[in-house]
Amino acid sequence: MTPLSQLGRLLHISQVFVRHDLDEFVRAVHLFRPYRFLWRALTGHWFRHTERPRGTRVREALEELGPIFIKFGQMLSTRPDLLPDDLALELARLQDRVPPFPGAEAQRLVEEALGGPLDQHFREFDLQPVASASVAQVHLATLHDGTAVAVKVLRPGIERIIERDLALLDTLAQLTERWWPEARRLKPMEVVDEYRKTIHGELDLMREGANASRLRANFEDSSLLYVPSVYWDLTRSNVMVMERIAGIPISNIAELKRAGIDMKKLAHSGVEIFFTQAFRDGFFHADMHPGNIFVSPEGQYRAVDFGIMGTLSERDKHYLAENFLAFFNRDYRAVAEAHVRAGWVNRDTRLEEFEAAIRSVCEPIFAKPLRDISFGRLLLRLFQTARRFNMEVQPQLVLLQKTLFNIEGLGRQLYPDLDLWETAKPFLERWMRDQFGPTAFVKTLQREFPRWWRILPEMPATVFDLLRQAGNGDLSLHWQSADLARLRAELRGHHRRLLLAVIGSGLLIAGAVVLTLGGRNGLAWAEPAAWLFGGAGLVFMAAVWVRNRL
Repeated sequence: MTPLSQLGRLLHISQVFVRHDLDEFVRAVHLFRPYRFLWRALTGHWFRHTERPRGTRVREALEELGPIFIKFGQMLSTRPDLLPDDLALELARLQDRVPPFPGAEAQRLVEEALGGPLDQHFREFDLQPVASASVAQVHLATLHDGTAVAVKVLRPGIERIIERDLALLDTLAQLTERWWPEARRLKPMEVVDEYRKTIHGELDLMREGANASRLRANFEDSSLLYVPSVYWDLTRSNVMVMERIAGIPISNIAELKRAGIDMKKLAHSGVEIFFTQAFRDGFFHADMHPGNIFVSPEGQYRAVDFGIMGTLSERDKHYLAENFLAFFNRDYRAVAEAHVRAGWVNRDTRLEEFEAAIRSVCEPIFAKPLRDISFGRLLLRLFQTARRFNMEVQPQLVLLQKTLFNIEGLGRQLYPDLDLWETAKPFLERWMRDQFGPTAFVKTLQREFPRWWRILPEMPATVFDLLRQAGNGDLSLHWQSADLARLRAELRGHHRRLLLAVIGSGLLIAGAVVLTLGGRNGLAWAEPAAWLFGGAGLVFMAAVWVRNRL
């Protein structure tokens, strides 16, 4: 994009912003301050005053600026940790609907991608799209075996358009960061970089197909959620063919009721699906707005559009569950401690101050009946509070919070008396029991045993080498600061766990050797001794596992 054309585009953006009475955004770029007065004088806006909310004006301006700005606004709505409430909530209402491109152009793109005419791959192909968005549109088709499919096709030239507007957003972010000191807290350059990653991910339909396949495998044979299958032999980076699903749009409340769907159960099923994806799988559909969800006659959710997915590590899941349960029990000290243990806030944070700040935010919310409490808003308040204590932005948590907002809002549209806590608390309590109970211990042993077995032959030599170095004084270190002292304490804990693991492994091996040799020689005491060694080894391994969890 040339500087001249970029300047023209910036002037157009300023014109749109002034027309929607968003002067403060134009003033942020000092270059356009004179233009603001000129535009208002020429168009009769000088004395105009609007009572429309600021969030509504921003949303309407982005919709007028076009599809890339619409998607940018949608992405910004996932960052309520950076935006005021009114803007974050209003941007979440942005609708990604744009006029379709011609069906003949879609036909050309599909034929080029698949390397042959349409009738070579499809018995029927409807050139009139059924859905059209800023990045792609969807056509209905039928395979030669009669299978009904949906074909998603990227817009022609979309990559060039996106790169042009990304360059413009970079320029706007730089100007804003330079001339508007208040905007620096919003980190505009980082936000644009995050958007760049998101939008580039949506341009690869192979990646979206992989997301769909993973989610489908996670919910194979589930009565809660159905995910359509991907036809990989007909899928390319700019064309994706998926199983066509039928169902009632979840936004069509009247049709759902006419179909006899249990609305309370449907609402609670949505909450259960969300928590199952997040905590069981650590992989969740992060774009679950009503346009992407259908309902079968049996009340099963059916999802589409898997371009935006979220992931959670085991550590994230553990600390999130701790936070949620602490909220349920109004244990704000536990919330503060969980944030510190997770590393989300600095370890030097004064827990008493952090706890008091969390309490001041949460107590007014808990004064309401449980069914009137917004879990998503509670998390938003928590993130805003933690930011005052220099909490680092956690993209995966912000995406989770945005998805929870969607699920909660959708659930209460279906069933206004939805009590999110009624479903969430038992689920999380059950999940925590599974993580720390005997079943979890056995699963950990099954998962880790092959790795332990591979390194067991090396353990005696490793232990001998460590002992030799310690005896020679080679492991002696001098600690000079509180941070190093803390590191030394952590290393001591690591050494203890290593020692326990060595002892436990040795006992397990001893048990296996005694059982094998004793059985061959017919020794009566061999089996009891083997059980004794093995049991003791498991006790030591359990101690290692517990210490790793703490």
